[in-house]
Amino acid sequence: MRDYIYNFWQGLYTILIGMKVTFKHLFVPAVTIQYPSVKPQMPERERNRLYVNMDDCIGCDQCARACPVNCIEIETVKSIPGEDLGTTSNGKKKALWVTTFNIDFAKCCYCQLCVFPCPTECIYMTDVYEFSEFKREDLVFDFVTLLPAERIQKKKNFEEMQAKKEAEKIAAAKKAAAQANKPPEPKQDKPDNKEENI
Repeated sequence: MRDYIYNFWQGLYTILIGMKVTFKHLFVPAVTIQYPSVKPQMPERERNRLYVNMDDCIGCDQCARACPVNCIEIETVKSIPGEDLGTTSNGKKKALWVTTFNIDFAKCCYCQLCVFPCPTECIYMTDVYEFSEFKREDLVFDFVTLLPAERIQKKKNFEEMQAKKEAEKIAAAKKAAAQANKPPEPKQDKPDNKEENI
């Protein structure tokens, strides 16, 4: 009987302790943020979704090499002579067309290591943290501003330029080989000027 009363008192005592904590917080103002109608204030150095300003991107591939999880995919094509790609905001001249610049946010670990090596500061972290998707492939963001047809055209122009250079190189090599194999012309004896004067 003594054990029964002791157990009963222990149960009642623990309930009273719990209720004391509950009543203590009952009259304290709520700190819960009513998300999504109220959004939390992000810290100054938050690390969320990346953004790439393609007007400043020179296609140097530094960010992709710095990425520890290989979530950045970049493909570039050299511009052909006569094409003006413009300059970046800090005055650096562009020489490459960026035909692919994809970031897979399903792989990204938000370490910000890709931001620091960029010479033009075109890639940076934003305050956007709401970008969930139902399909994994929708988390691959394409930042290139060129249209699909323009990307194909730039690649085609570069391939044609490479083929033309290769053809010129082969033609020059053939010409040099032909000149090397050509027999030397026989020398003609010139009349002696002394004999003409006599």
